[in-house]
Amino acid sequence: MDRLEAYLDDTDLKGYDPYDALNSKILARLSFNKRILRLIYTQALKKLPINLRPLLGIRKDYNPKGLGLFLTAYLKLYSLYRTEKYLQRIKNIICILEKVKSDGYSGYCWGYNFDWQGEVDIFPKGTPTIVNTAFIAHSFLDAYERFGENKFFEIARSSCNFILDDLFIFESNDSICFSYTPINKTKIHNANVLGAALLARVYSISNEAMLMEYARKAVNYTADRQSEDGAWYYGENEGEDGYWRNGINGIDRQNDDNYTGFVSYIDSYHTGFVLESLLMYTRFTRDLTYIENIKRGFEFFENHFFLKDGTPKYYHNKVYPIDIHASAQAIITLVKSSEIREHNRLLQKVACWMIDNMQSKWNYFYYRKGRFFYNKIPYIRWAQAWAFSALTTYYQYLQTSRK
Repeated sequence: MDRLEAYLDDTDLKGYDPYDALNSKILARLSFNKRILRLIYTQALKKLPINLRPLLGIRKDYNPKGLGLFLTAYLKLYSLYRTEKYLQRIKNIICILEKVKSDGYSGYCWGYNFDWQGEVDIFPKGTPTIVNTAFIAHSFLDAYERFGENKFFEIARSSCNFILDDLFIFESNDSICFSYTPINKTKIHNANVLGAALLARVYSISNEAMLMEYARKAVNYTADRQSEDGAWYYGENEGEDGYWRNGINGIDRQNDDNYTGFVSYIDSYHTGFVLESLLMYTRFTRDLTYIENIKRGFEFFENHFFLKDGTPKYYHNKVYPIDIHASAQAIITLVKSSEIREHNRLLQKVACWMIDNMQSKWNYFYYRKGRFFYNKIPYIRWAQAWAFSALTTYYQYLQTSRK
């Protein structure tokens, strides 16, 4: 953790991202406004083990989601050591996050610092997502709990307005699913319950029954779609009764006319997001309805995403690629689940494996380990922010459990 922190001190928390190809003016022009070319360029830069970004004119930059992860991590360190260095770092990150928020929406929200091409839609730089917004709003709530400044709570509360007013909401029976962005209509489980967990946490402070009700319905949607073996697919396909509406006011249209037909899958870190979100919902609302879903989910998580030596798998049915994001989220998920089940032995194995296999002699963490070679590009959000979040989470857990 100290080695990674030394690396971060030299970066000012700026860096590259696996998906920032379209920040290159060269590639943007050569895409000729074609979806397929944008996808090819993005995937090529993402998979190449050699970093061509400097040659393509892509600059290191702040990534909003990465900053949210760093904020929570530095708050953990400040809670342990109360040093001026950590306090100043926290203030600087908060200042940047306020500047890079997405404008023109109902509340504070955040996207990415690059254009990104989805399977159908192009998402311009700054297009807010429910995932980014939830992570960053949680970091402001962490700051609120640490310092007691109402401004931090108000920012997180306004993020709930973005979720409820600006996103599309799919409604079916006694359940809802929030869209990933205000642009597209996709049913993604981790995104849906990440939004629900934020609503539940804000509810625990503001006591607004409406927030609790929307959180419950969103959790109900994802819980109902858990597989018998305890798994969740990344998203849902078309073919269920219900309707989409734009925000909490009024019906938009029947069914999903923007269905993309994406192929769904089961992976480690998105499963971790779902489990962590369900735990948060349960803790903040004291609603025990979904405890069995959580237990079945953790059983699947433990049995399918780790090798005997602690190697964290990306997908449930194959080992490679081994990804730093999945490794880090595995640690975070196991720590957060300690309130219902102890994972100390597995935690130690995973942490030791990640450090031994993914941290370089230059202190940063690699992006991915393949069957035959590493991709060692030091991405700031995907690798460093997640690794730092995992290490500080585990470190705080060790320090507090010893007391």
